[in-house]
Amino acid sequence: MEITTIGLDLAKSVFQVHGVDATGQVIVRKSLRRAQMLPFFAKLPSCLVGMEACGTSHHWARELIKLGHEVRLMPPAYVKPYVKRGKTDAADAEAVCEAVTRPTMRFVPVKSPEQQAALSMHRTRDLLVKQRTQLVNMIRGLLAEFGIDIPKGLERALLMARRIVDGAAPDVPIEAAKIVGTLSQQALDVHVRLRQIDRDLLVWQRGNDVARRLMTIPGIGPVGATALAASVTDPHQFRSGRQFAAWLGLTPLQKSSGGKERLGRISKMGDKYLRKLLIVGMTSLVRRAKYNPGKIDPRLADLLARKPTRVATVAMANKTARVIWAIMARGEIYRTGHQLAPAA
Repeated sequence: MEITTIGLDLAKSVFQVHGVDATGQVIVRKSLRRAQMLPFFAKLPSCLVGMEACGTSHHWARELIKLGHEVRLMPPAYVKPYVKRGKTDAADAEAVCEAVTRPTMRFVPVKSPEQQAALSMHRTRDLLVKQRTQLVNMIRGLLAEFGIDIPKGLERALLMARRIVDGAAPDVPIEAAKIVGTLSQQALDVHVRLRQIDRDLLVWQRGNDVARRLMTIPGIGPVGATALAASVTDPHQFRSGRQFAAWLGLTPLQKSSGGKERLGRISKMGDKYLRKLLIVGMTSLVRRAKYNPGKIDPRLADLLARKPTRVATVAMANKTARVIWAIMARGEIYRTGHQLAPAA
């Protein structure tokens, strides 16, 4: 009997394999050490291999594709319903093997090493932004205990940190001055690293055609454009821009029954980092419109007049997501008035 489908449960050191033939009969059920993975699959004839889209899954998918296998990645949430009873590695592998053959299953395209390299910059940038915020808040809190108030704004906080590092120590006890100096130096170091990552992302954006076209959309900057270009491998996996917006979690949750439609808050499914970048970008448009009311888009003005600001920004993010899908899928650029034009 020849193996046609394999469910592979990924791990750090011990991997579980569950293989069946064309009739669904179990042919192999075993665990493999990391060093045994590639030799095992190299001996097998080409078959369908299913895996959950989790850590290291894109790496193993690329390696198995090189060996001639067809690899399909699936969201773990869609595999979970196929797990029978208790959770074990063997049960997970069996569930993956069952789920990968379902005709209605949704799959995750395999990312290239270049895309994952770009995403590594985004993940690191996101971490450093959080660390910088923590350090600045810590400095503010410590100095506030001694009656020293730092004005609002990141730039003013970093300016105070620069003064402290340069020797202009605040009028606080020596022990507190040492701690504040340490925190100030670390905050400045993190800020320098963030600026370097931003420069690297700008270089990557200029060299990527999709990112350059996404930059033509209002509210999408280098960070958002590169994140979208690196995260979306194949825009044609989505049937429409609405489905792409739903994938980002920007569509309302439905609790409809009996012919009655009940819509709730946005689902917040999908990639929360991309969703955050879109909403932040639309927030910047709203803020810009407040300072330049004469240049505001009439449709945006109408939306802000009818809805609260946060609701309006999320609605704009939903609409922008649909525009993003159209630009990525059709190879076009954005023009004023939400008209798409062929890329030059």
